[in-house]
Amino acid sequence: MRGYFGIGSEGLSKPHNLGVILRTAHAFGASFAFTIGSDLDETSVRQTDTSGSATHLPYYRWPNFDPARFPEGCVLVGVELTDDAVDLPSFRHPLNAAYILGPEKGSLSRPVQDACAHIVKIPTAFCINVGLATALTLYDRSILFGGHAPRPLVQRRRGQPGVKHKTGIGQNG
Repeated sequence: MRGYFGIGSEGLSKPHNLGVILRTAHAFGASFAFTIGSDLDETSVRQTDTSGSATHLPYYRWPNFDPARFPEGCVLVGVELTDDAVDLPSFRHPLNAAYILGPEKGSLSRPVQDACAHIVKIPTAFCINVGLATALTLYDRSILFGGHAPRPLVQRRRGQPGVKHKTGIGQNG
């Protein structure tokens, strides 16, 4: 994958959501993960972060938002369901980005939204879980930058041999 990216949330309050964000960030090859204004830490998430992300990527827990904490040249992308946000499937992800998602029950603060170069939304009828929003955002980025082969014109038929499933621990590091 080209470039780098980080992902995090502002005002996160539930440990299982942080665990999902960290595990998903790790699975998609994030360079870092973060929270803004959250008291949660990586030790409270073992039930949902079964990949041990804390040993594989940096996790930053910032008490407040400060855009100067992000690397120079890192484009801030808010993920928020607003009327003027760009639909995620139409969004051209920046090469170097930090994605900031809102809290479980609320929206990104006005200072965070104002600091973001882009606000994107997942085109759903209503807000979805922050962990699921993380996965969809990073999956969309991986389609753009992941170097995947084009989709085949003909799909594999049922009954043909498939590929063995890999787990997140042991086999993959």
